[in-house]
Amino acid sequence: MTEPSRPKSTFAVKRLALVLAGVLAGIVVGLAGVYGITTLSRNDRGDKACRPAVALAQKIAPLARGEVAAVNVAQSPLKVPDLTFEDASGKKLALADFKGKTVLLNLWATWCVPCRTEMPTLDALEKKLGSPDFQVVAVNIDTRDPDKPKQFLKQIGVHNLTYYTDSSAKSFQDLKAVGKAFGMPTTMLIDPHGCEIGTIAGPAEWASDDALKLIRAALGQG
Repeated sequence: MTEPSRPKSTFAVKRLALVLAGVLAGIVVGLAGVYGITTLSRNDRGDKACRPAVALAQKIAPLARGEVAAVNVAQSPLKVPDLTFEDASGKKLALADFKGKTVLLNLWATWCVPCRTEMPTLDALEKKLGSPDFQVVAVNIDTRDPDKPKQFLKQIGVHNLTYYTDSSAKSFQDLKAVGKAFGMPTTMLIDPHGCEIGTIAGPAEWASDDALKLIRAALGQG
């Protein structure tokens, strides 16, 4: 006795489902190829450029102690966003303009009490180590009264730091977007290729022996 044949409609439905599944899979793979692989390749290029910064960060990690114990050295490659700001004359600048030198980037504001306390130590650090290979880039993010930060720096006797300002505070938001800004002040040690070496949320005594040893090691002087 022969088995009863299944309705042709059942086979047709299954076949249609398989065809649709194949089409959807092809679309997904295609989109992944266009978007995912492109993104991956971009990230991979960024990772490759910043791997030396991570290696350096791990090398100097034992020096993140004492007055700079709160510095979190880089654990994975990060290309720092190309932050934009202005100098005292209103000239537009970007972090990329400092390519080729190690930078200690500091975001500060006059309404931030720890920032106000920290500024003289950053000024002292620039005086001691500032060179064609290293610079403290302190960017004020006050959004009101553009003269107030300049008056404050004059009052406390800051003479070695170049004045930079970002009245939109976008630089803080850009760092926040990559998980590197949680409060004020925010400071990042950045290598000559624009890659993170270390980050600290909160103030530090940047003119201390601990800080000088850390920075010198990052410059290959330790």
